[in-house]
Amino acid sequence: MGSYVISTKQEQQELLKEAGFASFEDLFAHQIPPEVRCGELNLPEGLSELEALEQMQELAGRNRVFRSIFRGAGAYDHYIPAIVKSVTSKEEFVTAYTPYQAEISQGVLQSIFEYQTMICELTGMDVSNASVYDGATAAAEGVAMCRDRRRTRILVSACVKPETLKVIRTYCFGNDLALEIVPEKDGRTDQEALQEMLGADTACFYAEEPNYYGIVEEYQTLGELAHRAGAKYVLGCNPIALGLLATPAEYGADVAVGEGQPLGLPLAFGGPYLGFMAATKDMMRKLPGRIVGETTDHEGRRAFVLTLQAREQHIRREKASSNICSNQALCAMTAAVYLAALGTKGLSDAAVLCTSKAHYLQKELEGIGYPLRYEAPFFHEFVTRTPVAASRVLSALEERGILGGLPLGEKEILWCTTEKNTKRQMDEVVEVLKEVAKA
Repeated sequence: MGSYVISTKQEQQELLKEAGFASFEDLFAHQIPPEVRCGELNLPEGLSELEALEQMQELAGRNRVFRSIFRGAGAYDHYIPAIVKSVTSKEEFVTAYTPYQAEISQGVLQSIFEYQTMICELTGMDVSNASVYDGATAAAEGVAMCRDRRRTRILVSACVKPETLKVIRTYCFGNDLALEIVPEKDGRTDQEALQEMLGADTACFYAEEPNYYGIVEEYQTLGELAHRAGAKYVLGCNPIALGLLATPAEYGADVAVGEGQPLGLPLAFGGPYLGFMAATKDMMRKLPGRIVGETTDHEGRRAFVLTLQAREQHIRREKASSNICSNQALCAMTAAVYLAALGTKGLSDAAVLCTSKAHYLQKELEGIGYPLRYEAPFFHEFVTRTPVAASRVLSALEERGILGGLPLGEKEILWCTTEKNTKRQMDEVVEVLKEVAKA
């Protein structure tokens, strides 16, 4: 309480007396078990603004800032046009609150509506919600959409991001859904295993485009196998890749989800990020969270309202399709501004640059003894074997101010390129790795 409400000792004692307690220890005695209490925090004396600023600057000075980044695995270092921050930093957007009162929230509602429209265009799906917390949450919510009384078994490819799988596992536990992992075969989902595992009790199958290893799988075939068993098909997508690859709708997905961070959101130690969700018309009423719809006001003018709010705040909790109570409105607006700034051609160009640079780097690495781990089509991430310990390789790069790929063990590295990586940067990586292999 003292951290948020300034009160004197006398006021605190009056509050405790009114509540029937002699002390704060007495107040919390029955609610907080002794074994989890912090006890005396022994906090230092407060600092002046100047002293606090100096201390924060000293701490910030310990950060290692990399000149170039070749790591992805779910968070990507894309170029963000200056106009994105210029628009989204306006205080009327930054301070906007939940648009419950449509008559005074038309601006925010329209921004969400435009975002939804762009997500539908990007994924090819019929309807999008106003976003959820992040890509992993979107995947878990997408899977949960597919359950019914008869179908309570969830199949997930072993080739999805580990963090996403953890969140799906948590949701399945909370929803009494059985989760089974479809094994990997040569960096891709084992289609024969999937076919054997699908059954009358399977609610859905979840895969990712591209998968965790950067590989582009046979997504149409995966969807057909799921549908043949009467299960839904949920496809997680990299939104930049959709500027080049086929859409989830073209692959027959019932639900499309993904992490919106590549769409104008900087690397920020995990967030805040953006989970996008879109679905076919048949699945529309199962979409969690908010959907902004277009209508007309009493004078016939175009207007926007919140609609299809199947949320626990609005209906009985046991009837709710989800307990999602919010959306990432500012992050969603950021994605919309980014997509508007790039346009269709700009997004396509960014996707082409990402993949062409990845293929250049892969060929160069292969030429110095770092071959591909999986011989398969890839977008802008790929896994190589390494002739020396991955830790040695990455340490050597860090000494040159380069953040290398993600180690997948001591002999494998997951690399990533974006449009920001130059030929000079990639050639420098190759030179460093050549030296490490010789040492």
